[in-house]
Amino acid sequence: MMRSDIIRMYKDVHSWVGIISGLFLFIAFYAGAITMFEVPLQRWASPPSPAMPGYSQAVALEDTDKLVAAVIAEHPDAAKRYTIHVNVTPETPARMSWTTGQRGEPGPTYYASFDKTGEVTVTEQGPSPVAEFVDILHQQIGLPLPHEPAMMLMGAVCLLYAIALVSGTFVLIPSLIKDLFLVRLGKNVKRMWLDVHNVLGLFSLPFHIVIVLTSLVFAFHDQFYEVQETVFARSIVAEEHHDEPKANGPLMAPHLLVKEVNRQLPSFTPETLLYAQDKKTKAYGLRVQGVDPMRGLRGPTFGVGIVDPYSGAIVGDDYLPGKQSGWFATVSSFFSLHFGNFGGAPVRWMYFALGLAGAFLFYTGNLLWVESRRKKERKAGAVEQTRSTRALASLTIGVMTGSMAGISLTIAAAKWLGGGATEGQHSLIYYALFLGMTAWAFVRGAAKSAPELLILTALATLAIPVTSLLGEIMGAWNHGGATLLVDGVALLGAAFFLYAAKRARTRALHGPRDSVWSVKDGQAPAIPQEPVTV
Repeated sequence: MMRSDIIRMYKDVHSWVGIISGLFLFIAFYAGAITMFEVPLQRWASPPSPAMPGYSQAVALEDTDKLVAAVIAEHPDAAKRYTIHVNVTPETPARMSWTTGQRGEPGPTYYASFDKTGEVTVTEQGPSPVAEFVDILHQQIGLPLPHEPAMMLMGAVCLLYAIALVSGTFVLIPSLIKDLFLVRLGKNVKRMWLDVHNVLGLFSLPFHIVIVLTSLVFAFHDQFYEVQETVFARSIVAEEHHDEPKANGPLMAPHLLVKEVNRQLPSFTPETLLYAQDKKTKAYGLRVQGVDPMRGLRGPTFGVGIVDPYSGAIVGDDYLPGKQSGWFATVSSFFSLHFGNFGGAPVRWMYFALGLAGAFLFYTGNLLWVESRRKKERKAGAVEQTRSTRALASLTIGVMTGSMAGISLTIAAAKWLGGGATEGQHSLIYYALFLGMTAWAFVRGAAKSAPELLILTALATLAIPVTSLLGEIMGAWNHGGATLLVDGVALLGAAFFLYAAKRARTRALHGPRDSVWSVKDGQAPAIPQEPVTV
């Protein structure tokens, strides 16, 4: 039996590290849950390109050679580094694209196709940046800072997160068997939130261990975290094999190359072919990016292999699922476990649910701290809550509703901004609403602002399906299954937020008067007029 003083010590540690890291982790988990469906979200938000003939009438893969030759003749810079899209979709609206940015640096991306007359047509309009913006919020725990310092702070928060997991587990051990499945609803609000917090924490503990370990790897080891920007963006040649690429006849036609890769890797489905030309020899290297539903992938939605573009032979399999050495397979497992990119749609839905549950775990942790402070202050004879308790309650309401509403509104805005939208515009929309709602929570106080801000969050989330509906009425664009998925989840979210607003109002009017969640806070404690269950 663990001594009570040790349990108290772990409880204090758990409370304080949870309070410090909880708000950041709420944003990370909520945004992370949404990134589980980054591809359908990007498709929902990406308009069809006005300069392209339409992805359903895209240049046939068998005719890609002609397109590449015509584009390079008109735009010689495209020869240095270009991409062939095996599947042309709304978010990749043409068979060929290229960028003028340096390797590892952003630059304009151009998409090329043939128009109806057979002439080359080019546009800069590509996929909407909103999905990438939400992913950056997730990676940087909501911090609007340059990437590297934000990641270092994320790593510090993850260390606190790890301490909270360990200390919370020790706190739970004494009551583990007795209270394992117990959630006591009733007038004791603190007990109810504690039960919910414990159940969520215990049953999602393996998931949280995976997330904290992989996040620490991403934060403190550049060779792991920056693989997409440094390893994948380097020259796609035999450089990793200490060889210079050597031309061996004409490039293999893309449709034949795809068939050859499929022959060598039956379960791997190529999606993009990224060609890079060596500056000295002018020979090409090739990275084939694709998916393998049977194996965990290194990137959020893809695996990659280095292929000889002249013969179709696989010459580099360090990042190719199922072909890696023990070391590279171990490294890739960190990515795969964190991104949930194994097991297909069922695992992604599971990670989505666990991400939302994780966000709710941090929310209940803050509620428990506030309720515990109320009990202590009441025992000490205080009638009013202290300034620190009020501040944390307001901060909790403002940050959590502000982050959820900000994400919803900037997603809804993607269709209104159109194909010229930038990540900066989405950032402006998100942070304007986030900061405004947080300020409102401090001005109005937690009790009064909670139902108001939850209603605003519901309306911001409802704006997503409303935008799609208006698009149908106005004859604008929607993209089938992606629209149904994104709009359906948003409708459920809006309904939940409205329900939460109703319960918050009930608690504000009828809850304990000495609580910061009561609009009558500051009066003498009184028995609630009716039982409070939330």
